[in-house]
Amino acid sequence: MNLAYLMNTYPLISTTFIRREIEALERRGISVTRYAMRQWDDALVDPLDKAEIEKTRYILSGNALGLLGAFIRACFTNPAGLARAIGPWRRLKKNARGGFIRHAAYFLEAVYFRQRAKRDEIDHVHVHFSTNATAVAMLARIMGGPSYSFTVHGPDELTDAPLLSFPEKIEHAAFVIAISNFCKSQIIRFSSIKAAEKIHIVHCGLNLKDFDFSGVPRTQEIVCVGRLCPQKGQAQIPAAVAALKAEFPDIKVTLIGDGESRAEIEAEIERCGVAENVEITGWMENEKVREAVSGGRCFLLPTFAEGLPVVIMEALALGRPVISTYIAGIPELVDDGCGWIIPAGDRKALIGALRSALNSSEDLLVAKAAEGRRRVELAHDVDKEAAKLKALFSASCAEQMRDKSAHA
Repeated sequence: MNLAYLMNTYPLISTTFIRREIEALERRGISVTRYAMRQWDDALVDPLDKAEIEKTRYILSGNALGLLGAFIRACFTNPAGLARAIGPWRRLKKNARGGFIRHAAYFLEAVYFRQRAKRDEIDHVHVHFSTNATAVAMLARIMGGPSYSFTVHGPDELTDAPLLSFPEKIEHAAFVIAISNFCKSQIIRFSSIKAAEKIHIVHCGLNLKDFDFSGVPRTQEIVCVGRLCPQKGQAQIPAAVAALKAEFPDIKVTLIGDGESRAEIEAEIERCGVAENVEITGWMENEKVREAVSGGRCFLLPTFAEGLPVVIMEALALGRPVISTYIAGIPELVDDGCGWIIPAGDRKALIGALRSALNSSEDLLVAKAAEGRRRVELAHDVDKEAAKLKALFSASCAEQMRDKSAHA
């Protein structure tokens, strides 16, 4: 089986979980060809992510003539496929409420990708996120390309679901992956109950060999990892730290990441007078992030909008209790057994959870840590989840072969 992974932008700092998934499939003997529309413009930090650039075949970046040439060839060699795709393409554009140029690009990318996938003898294509790359995979399939599947994560996909043509993309897909029960419920919500039989839950996973479980250190440092943006809620942290500073003079929160909210968070740090207690480090290599999380008392993510954050899985795998919010799939992993879960945006609850974490006995922290590790081993081992994916990919390819035999 020759499998393709098709992404919009790859690799990114935030797509390490996709790399891990691909690597787990390759350990199971599956050949995975990486395709992406474009390269990321910013600098990568982790060496393993950097290495993915050379492994990835880019469709849009610097390939205008290639796209045009593919379309001209298709006009002569696959006019029926082009004609079949016009109606679905129009529905995608209509549901997205316009964007002719953008959708014309999707059409050309699909034409090119179908031809490239045929040359590369691709049997099946998998896409992460239900956005433009899934539109390209769908159109390529309708034109006569390989079968496809896609994983829905959220939160943005689910917020924008009415614009993303979920019913059409599910109709033409071999199957759909949801990363949590909550995610599955929302896919059904934005498509139909009939779609439920096509939706399978496969969790994002970790290579647990990279995450050493260790005892909880006697420190008052709390670590938060993630893009600095409004949906992650980090701007709440300085005021919460200020409220606890007199009670816990050694409290420190380390924010690992960067993004559009950095200036706002820095202003909050200054306003609240907690420059010595809240530090922003910027992005780090994955190994250094793991070291930083392991050095903290607990992990904090006071988020407003999520799917099911991989950073929470990583923290639990390292043996760090987690403070997070009742958002999307988070309650499926985090509760009082392995941390503290609070209403999003509730300042008093955030302060209370931080106080509880800082006051907790070592025995309680160790018990929460052990439970968190157990849950990750049970539901988020990347090799176990890759086995589920392999079974689904194999079934899809077998069905294609049966269909070809029946029409031969």
